[in-house]
Amino acid sequence: MSADLEMAGDVMPEAPSVVGGADNVLLEGISVRVRVPASSANLGPGFDCLGIALGVYDTLTVSTVASGIHIEATGEGADSIPRDERHLVVRAVRRGLEYGGASAAGLALRCVNAIPHSRGLGSSAAAAVSGFAAASGLLAAAGVREPFSDAELVQLAGEFEGHPDNAAASVLGGAVVTWADSPLDANPDGVVAVREAYLARGLVVHPGIRATVFVPETESSTSHTRGLLPDTVPRADAVFNLSRSALAVVALTTAPECLIDATVDRLHQPYRAPSMPQSAELVVALRERGYAAMVSGAGPSVLVLSTDAVTDEVDALAHGIGFATWPVEIAEGVEISW
Repeated sequence: MSADLEMAGDVMPEAPSVVGGADNVLLEGISVRVRVPASSANLGPGFDCLGIALGVYDTLTVSTVASGIHIEATGEGADSIPRDERHLVVRAVRRGLEYGGASAAGLALRCVNAIPHSRGLGSSAAAAVSGFAAASGLLAAAGVREPFSDAELVQLAGEFEGHPDNAAASVLGGAVVTWADSPLDANPDGVVAVREAYLARGLVVHPGIRATVFVPETESSTSHTRGLLPDTVPRADAVFNLSRSALAVVALTTAPECLIDATVDRLHQPYRAPSMPQSAELVVALRERGYAAMVSGAGPSVLVLSTDAVTDEVDALAHGIGFATWPVEIAEGVEISW
């Protein structure tokens, strides 16, 4: 761990301090740095239960200061984010500190954002994970408690998101399977849920699988596209997706030759297609060329998982309908340093 992080300007106190009782520790003059990856959820048939971490990263530095909220942001969304207590990262840091039995009178944030907003690449989940990870680092650097476990980070960020697939991928890295438990139970990792327990297990992705993301300029609202989904689906479609979700786990870990079959979906992509016709068109074109293509999360980005790089012809095809081609690594999980 590193303790040499600094914030620009006059918001840093001269020396770190920790005051207060065990149930209300006030932190000041402590800094942490967090790097969190983007993610793609669903992976075709695994609606709200499969995800994968992608090598596009937001970087965050957080310092506890004497007063106020100080936010310096560059990159994606920098011109539109709030710069007060409404900021998602600020809210997550506050909640994480509260969970750990501490607080901060003021916070100074430096955000370098590379994850596109509202494109189906988990930007809001990454923001939540980065805030909770920062809180974890602050608490550990101050000696208040051990860093949050992965299970705690998944639970806390999952509560913010309302579902854990993107958040779990950003926490654990690689591919993940996620699920929710009943509100009154303690999950197997020992985290007692206040409302609903969010759980995840990581998958070791086959080393031959590579990821390519096709990112459009247009944005999409997850709440809008979720509203397009029906309350009930035909039993045949439900059974179809169950089999393909199970196959997806096999394809991701040991049998990448099954990726084409494993990424077919009948539960969400057909209903969302009319709201993002270019994405639907690109998915069809890619699959016709032998690529396991799917809408990334709620869209409008498109994800390909394959053992071969996409061709120049595919790159030109995507560019022609408004998509940039991003070859990305399958990423490891969130990193915290202080």
